[in-house]
Amino acid sequence: MFDPGDRWEYGINIDWVGRAIEAISGQPLEVYFRDKIFAPLGMTDTDYAMSGAQQSRLVGVHQRKPDGSLEPMSVTDPPWREFWSGGGGLNSTGRDYLVFLQMLMHQGSFNGARLLRPETVALMGQNQIGDINAGVAKTAMPSRSNDFDFFPGIPCKWGLGYMINTLPGPNGRSAGSLTWAGIYNTYYWLDPQKHVAGVILTQLLPFADHKVVKLYGEFEAAVYGALKAA
Repeated sequence: MFDPGDRWEYGINIDWVGRAIEAISGQPLEVYFRDKIFAPLGMTDTDYAMSGAQQSRLVGVHQRKPDGSLEPMSVTDPPWREFWSGGGGLNSTGRDYLVFLQMLMHQGSFNGARLLRPETVALMGQNQIGDINAGVAKTAMPSRSNDFDFFPGIPCKWGLGYMINTLPGPNGRSAGSLTWAGIYNTYYWLDPQKHVAGVILTQLLPFADHKVVKLYGEFEAAVYGALKAA
């Protein structure tokens, strides 16, 4: 699409990282994640494949229709996979994901388990795309995602897995905070300066749903408001 270093594009790089982990470790990715991340942190509700009990607790997914209403939709997992993706496909809960964020907040260690070195965590949160800005992401499939720019007027960079806002966000997060999201309008942010992390999970399409993004902002503002009140 363009020469390296010319601009940024959402791609499959993290999927290739997953394949590299499998090659180096000699383990399928789901086994590696379970052994090295989920079990040490006590993330008992996070995995690619769900048990029957977990299936019974799975939240349904809805599609936003043109008139603004929501229509239930079925999401079926394919009966086979060539490989587990390093860039997506995990099932989890708000509680588990907050544990993961706390590990990152504590420089790679939480609940007595060290997953990453502090210098690795620091590297993850540093700008890795130089003078290039993330910019507005344009959709190729409007039913799956809207166009989006989560920080209008604020230059955003990419670290190793995070989007980084270079100026303070409008709802309370500090400059240098870290964030990203999942396709069904699931979002998190990590504010190392103020030691705040948040997760908000909905289950609807298309991504960057305007009403959910507004709710996300209100949720963030409420978290920082509670922090000030305390």
